[in-house]
Parts: sequence; C-alpha cells; structure tokens
Amino acid sequence: MSSSLKMVHRLNFNSTSPWTKAICLKLLPSSHCHITQHHSSNYRRPGLPPDNKPPWQKIDFNFEKGVQNLKKQFGLLKKEIVDLATGPGGKPLKEVLEEQTTVVWEFRSPEDLEKWSVTSDMEIGGKSRTYIKLGKNNQTAFFYGTLNSEVPRDGETRYSGYCALRSKPLMGAFYRKLCYDWSNFNTLHLRVRGDGRPWMVNVIHDTYFTNQKDDLYSYFLYTRGGPYWEDVKIPFSKFFLSSRGRVQDEQYPLLLDKISALGLTLGDKADGPFQLEIDFIGLCNDRAHDEEFAYEKYKRNPQ
Repeated sequence: MSSSLKMVHRLNFNSTSPWTKAICLKLLPSSHCHITQHHSSNYRRPGLPPDNKPPWQKIDFNFEKGVQNLKKQFGLLKKEIVDLATGPGGKPLKEVLEEQTTVVWEFRSPEDLEKWSVTSDMEIGGKSRTYIKLGKNNQTAFFYGTLNSEVPRDGETRYSGYCALRSKPLMGAFYRKLCYDWSNFNTLHLRVRGDGRPWMVNVIHDTYFTNQKDDLYSYFLYTRGGPYWEDVKIPFSKFFLSSRGRVQDEQYPLLLDKISALGLTLGDKADGPFQLEIDFIGLCNDRAHDEEFAYEKYKRNPQ
C-alpha cells in the first residue's frame, strides 16, 4: 500500500512572502494579482535559477479595479451575515439537523469547473498531461489525459507519473479561507464512470500546526470501466492519515468540521491515456454504519 501512496499528490499554491501575498489579496482582485512563481512552498524545479525579483515588482496595482473588488467583498460579507442569521450554511437549523444527503459539488456549467484545478507531474518536469471539460450535455465533468511515469533527468527527482484533480479552497469575504462542515454526515458519496484504473481519494482538513500542512486522509477508489455508472460510498472512518506519500504510524480520525479540500489522484504507473467522468460528489448519513475509526490508534509507551 505504501508504494501506491508515493504517488499521492497535493496541489500547490503560489509561493511568496506572507506579507506580499496578503497585500496583493487584500487590495487587488484575484484576477489582477500577478505572482510570477506558480509552485508551492520551498520547492524549486532542479536546474532553474532562484527567483530574486523584489516582492513589490510582482504586484500589478490597479486602483480602479481594487475599489470594485472592495465593493464585491463587502457584498460577500453581507451575504455571509444573512446566511449566518438564517442558520448553518444559510439553511434553517431544522433542515440541517434532518438532512440525510447533500451534494457538495456538481458539474453543470463552466462555473462549476472553475471550482477545481488539475495538475500533473509537469510541475517537476514530468510528461503527464491532464485536462478537464464538461461532459455530454453539460451534465458531468470529464477528467482525462495521459499518464507518463518517465522520471525527469535532472539528477534529483526519483519518482514521477501522477495526475490529480483537486477542489479549490472555499473562500469567504476579503479572501478569508473557510472550511466545510461535514460533521452531520459519515459517508462520502461519488457517482463516477471510469476506465478500470484505481484512484486515490484524498480529503484535506485544516490543521492547527504548520508541521501538519502536508497531512491528508486517503482511501482507494477502484473503477470497473465500461459504460455504466458507479455509486461509490466511502465511510469517513476508512480514510487513513498519510503525509508526503507515507502512511503515518500515529493514526487519528478525520476532523469533519474542518474540511478544506477534496482531491482525486491517479498514479498506478500504467502509462497511457486515462479518463474519469464525474456526475457529482456528495455526502450521506448512513445510519447502519456506526464505526468511528477503522484503524488502531497509535499510543506511545509511557517512559
């Protein structure tokens, strides 16, 4: 199992100094915030020179559009206040308590696709390619591409060959990062149609400490291929904790009230084309499932 997890991928976010990014996001619209480096954290592709450009030269100031964006953010803040007064997620409390199923993501328009991002080992010099588009009659998401496990010849990279799809962070007014609250549900529900390849479903929750930023919870999704749809239900108790592609000795249940993103990763080392069609991704409350956590929790021996 650990060899399969080596291909688990986490999408990258823009890397720059914290105060530069804060100024850019607060004052300018996201579509006009140009930061030259596109990959996350401290990673720099081998062979590329370091980016020594001063932070202030990476920002494209536009006062007029900044004012327009400020009005937009106050509008979002007003909506958040109204939703908060109505109930959790803008729904009445009684409806939330009685809710047994819900759809978190569906794919019916280009705006729905904008909530997701695709990536591959191209970030580290690999040759895999990924694409996403609306399916037939604009009723599904069609994720496809070509997997190539050839390792880049840079003298540093040891593994390659992955493609991934990941939801973008949920953002509130003034670019505050929000979390999904899935604590009323115990099962992830996906309706997919694949080509027989195995996938990894990754759930990321918000962490308290910076040394946990690479933690994610994973479980396997096996598609059977063919023309028929699959309704896949995975209890959250089955997801296991991993970090940087390695299963952790210390296992803890997933924090369902602090979900930040969900992703799908392909890394089965079977080079060639792939495709995965997704109807929706939702949640359900399976009353017959009462398992809290499927794995033994690690306990330290007292010294």
